[in-house]
Amino acid sequence: MKIRTFGRQTGLRVSELALGTGNFGTAWGHGAERDEARKIFDGYVEAGGSFIDTADTYQVGQSEELVGEFVAPNRDDFVIATKYTMGVAMDAGFHATGNSRKNMIRSVEASLRRLKTDYIDLYWAHLPDGVTPTEEIVRAFDDLTRSGKILHAGLSNFPAWRVARADLLAELRGWAPIAGIQIEYSLAERTPDRELLPMAEALGLGAALWSPLGGGFLTGKYRAGEKGRLQGLGALVHTEKSARETAILDAVLGVAEELGTTPTHVAVAWLLHKAARSTTSLVPILGPRTRAQLDATLGATTVKLSEEQVARLDAPSAVPLGVPHEQVASTAPRVLGGQPDRFARSPLSVA
Repeated sequence: MKIRTFGRQTGLRVSELALGTGNFGTAWGHGAERDEARKIFDGYVEAGGSFIDTADTYQVGQSEELVGEFVAPNRDDFVIATKYTMGVAMDAGFHATGNSRKNMIRSVEASLRRLKTDYIDLYWAHLPDGVTPTEEIVRAFDDLTRSGKILHAGLSNFPAWRVARADLLAELRGWAPIAGIQIEYSLAERTPDRELLPMAEALGLGAALWSPLGGGFLTGKYRAGEKGRLQGLGALVHTEKSARETAILDAVLGVAEELGTTPTHVAVAWLLHKAARSTTSLVPILGPRTRAQLDATLGATTVKLSEEQVARLDAPSAVPLGVPHEQVASTAPRVLGGQPDRFARSPLSVA
């Protein structure tokens, strides 16, 4: 696996594919027992992977505990990312959930214990709680960074305007910078093309991309009648519910047949193609439940898509950009003096 820095704001070195460990443990009633989780971890490491993503809430803390056990012999060889906000248990109360400083401090101490480490490489606010000011989140991140308990911080599932505000607050006040964002992104879910990914490009933020297979939809297995994650995380799974999804899956299956590979490889290779052309870092997060699922995915790093194949995948998966992006695009020639081709543009987006 290739190694890249996570965005332009950090020197944090991560592998081109991250390992999501939401399936490490069985406290949710589904997932991987310890031995299977160990096989997944070992297979990922053997392939050159080093970027592990977990969260305190995954499998009611079991995921962090297993990750801590597995990385212990070589802790410094791994980039460990974990999250707070949702609480460990489903019945966590007011003070054990949300984005507040109180919950952040309580949560990071508990995660450090479960992970059996004295620092976390990348600490995410899992999602916004709608009540904690951005200033409180970013300042608390800065305090944890200065204390050495975390090395970098990021925002997961936050809207673009809040990420941009957090990034600017950190810059103006001399606080630890926001390293990146974590969002859902795949051929099945491309709405981040409107705001989130252009923002990450312009601000130099890394982007960790969860559910790169649309919850299994892009493998084609649901069309074949398999249940898979529909039985466990159905709310996070895309299905063939409209002509758009059918067209996307048809394109994936068609390209896979041409290349003599699998739909899984094509879906992940499309993300890696975008990552190779990004001015920041786009890192898909794999979330296998079995070693076989991991092995069926890792081969994507060797699949090369032609520009024509990329275009065929782009077309049915594209989403309307809406206001103001479509108006901006339609007036671009005029605002550039009627001669847009004469502008020598920087590869970096403006912010």
